[in-house]
Amino acid sequence: MKNSKITGYAPVNGLKMYYEIYGEGNLPLILIHGGGSTIETTFGTMLPFLSGCGKLIAIELQAHGRTADRDAPESFEQDSDDVAALLKYLKIEKANFFGFSNGGTTTLQIAIRHPELVNKIVDLSGAYRRDGFIDGFFEGFNGATMDNMPEALKEAFLKVTPDKSRLQAMFDRDVARMIAFRDIPDDMIRSIKVPALIMVSDQDVMPADHAVKLSRLIPGGRLAVLPGPHGTCIGEMGMAKKGSRLPELTAALIEEFLND
Repeated sequence: MKNSKITGYAPVNGLKMYYEIYGEGNLPLILIHGGGSTIETTFGTMLPFLSGCGKLIAIELQAHGRTADRDAPESFEQDSDDVAALLKYLKIEKANFFGFSNGGTTTLQIAIRHPELVNKIVDLSGAYRRDGFIDGFFEGFNGATMDNMPEALKEAFLKVTPDKSRLQAMFDRDVARMIAFRDIPDDMIRSIKVPALIMVSDQDVMPADHAVKLSRLIPGGRLAVLPGPHGTCIGEMGMAKKGSRLPELTAALIEEFLND
């Protein structure tokens, strides 16, 4: 990958959305981070391995990282609309999308709500139903405090936005969204007509059988199950294993899918 990086802020639905652009190409890959994350925490390890996918555009969603909050709750639908508005601002008519965790759910919503923008999607660990999470997952959000947030994610946020009140706002938004998580109806998932690679880890917060069901509901769905816990296969901050080749393997699977 070329060392050049373009950064900027786009006026998006009342936000100044932060983005980074790497490489060149006519069909960019949009990278959508997980909950509580920044570009670096989700994709820092992966970025060098994704160079074969052409131009990369990594973004930070409402209240995350360098993108400020708005006076409205987070939702996967709103995030998808924000990403669509960003692409319009950047004059991008069509793209591929790769979302991790909450970003994977947002990616599904982009394919549902803005199909004209989508060439292919990659959803890693992004569930579409409440029963698509491990047992006890939602109970963990009841009474959650900042002490429950991984230190690596807190430190990464404060590194790019040194404001503890904004960190708290992001945490509160994310917790509220997960408590209120709503199923995406099967018919809406079936409406996704683009090729979709559904990826999951075998010790993920999204059980592999949910990923299997999701991949079968989408007419152009494909499935990949990788070893390890949530985020390990992309070297997410706090989950990366020194010397692991899993992120490189994951990137190769994504590149082959996108270029097929």
